[in-house]
Amino acid sequence: MRNIITLLVVLMSYFANASDVPVVSQQQLLSMKSAEKAPQFIVLDVRTAEEYQQQHIDGAINISHDEIESKLATLNQYKDTMIIVHCRSGKRADIAENILVKNGFSQVKHLAGDMNAWLAADLPVISQ
Repeated sequence: MRNIITLLVVLMSYFANASDVPVVSQQQLLSMKSAEKAPQFIVLDVRTAEEYQQQHIDGAINISHDEIESKLATLNQYKDTMIIVHCRSGKRADIAENILVKNGFSQVKHLAGDMNAWLAADLPVISQ
C-alpha cells in the first residue's frame, strides 16, 4: 500500500511540474549524497522557512519560492552547479525552476515527488 501511495504522489508531482526541467529521482539523490565522486550539486528547498524548520532534507538550502528573484545574487555562485529543486508538492518548485532557468542557471533539476514523496517513502529528514 505504501508503494502505491508513493507512486501516486510521484506521478502527481511529475504532472504538477510542467516545466521542461529534468527530474532527479529520490534514489539518484541519495546515491549522489553518498557517492565519493558525485557531481557537485545543491538541494534547494523552496518551501517556507516554517516548513523547512519542521523537517527538511539534510544539507538542503532554504530559499522560499517567492524570494528566489530577490536572492539571485546569493545563488549566482551555483550558476553552473546542479541545483535540485523541491517544495512540498511541485507547484512552488516549478515557479522557482522557471526563474532560475530564465536567469541563466544551466543545471536546474527537479526532485521527483518533492517532499510529499520523500516523506511517503520514509526517507531521512532533519526534524526540529
